[in-house]
Amino acid sequence: MKRLIAVMLLAMFSVGALSACNTMKGAGQDVQKAGEKIEQKADEKGAD
Repeated sequence: MKRLIAVMLLAMFSVGALSACNTMKGAGQDVQKAGEKIEQKADEKGAD
């Protein structure tokens, strides 16, 4: 019984850790895209 509980806790922790990694990766991509847009606007303004 203790082994089953330990395996279940490990599985739950693993799922949580993996989903957190995906969330952080997505957030990083969003920040990168926002930075690219800001850079494009700055280039447009500088070209005047």
